[in-house]
Amino acid sequence: MTRPFRFAVNMLSPGSAAEWREKCRRAESLGYDVILVPDHLGMPAPFPSLVAAAEATERPRLGTFVLNAGLWNPTLLAREVATTDQLTGGRLELGLGAGHVKEEHDRAGLPFGSPRERVDHLEHTVTELTRLLGDPEHVPRPARAPRPPLLLGGNGKRVLRLAARHADIAAFTGASTNASGDLVLMSPAVMDERMAVYHEFAAGRETPAELNYLAQIVAVGADRRATARKLGEHAPDLTEDELLEHPALLAGSVKDIADQVRGHRERFGFTYFTVLEANMEAFAPVMEELRA
Repeated sequence: MTRPFRFAVNMLSPGSAAEWREKCRRAESLGYDVILVPDHLGMPAPFPSLVAAAEATERPRLGTFVLNAGLWNPTLLAREVATTDQLTGGRLELGLGAGHVKEEHDRAGLPFGSPRERVDHLEHTVTELTRLLGDPEHVPRPARAPRPPLLLGGNGKRVLRLAARHADIAAFTGASTNASGDLVLMSPAVMDERMAVYHEFAAGRETPAELNYLAQIVAVGADRRATARKLGEHAPDLTEDELLEHPALLAGSVKDIADQVRGHRERFGFTYFTVLEANMEAFAPVMEELRA
């Protein structure tokens, strides 16, 4: 059975309390299912932001997209998660990743570690959160037992295995990290291979995970090839045709983009799409088209 679509907006820009409440209400009125916040230095702290979003809205789920596990102690994180789930009325979706921005670790005075060490810490964090929040003696308790829905993001083999075992939502970035720590788009063919690896790991699951993708560009009314060439500045190894196939790029008429989203569901299995805050208004008619 095909999952219905869900749509989220990832809020990136800081503002006053009044501006934050208004943005969250606008996202709800536009029909977004989830309001997300990132976890980067220089941006608002995620958990207070989600509590404020809950007070301003009634319907959307509220999530982290994604917490950098390297910045968190699992025991302290369990307290934050349980408290936030309670204060949001059980609307929290917890997103976690291994982290890829060394400069943030340096600023925080925390070790960055090798890719293996970062994934080790992510796995330890997932294991400890599951243990702590699943313990009926743990205080505070989350609103939902044993824990809020867990999203794990990444493309590496170990993270895919971890997501296949533990995640309610598996989020794919469709990019890899180069030697400078920058994210570089991988080709749709490589994404196909990554999805196959994930599904192999997840073959024994009783309930399949929801599959998420973050679209980087939403260009309603734009020429698709011209937009692809612009994105190509950040993906020099991909051809124009590969960029046109890529779920990072949604461009064309509202109907064109809706067809692209349906195509990505058919090809990759993505049913949960996230857009960036700058694209929140532009993507709203596409959601309407897809739900019609």
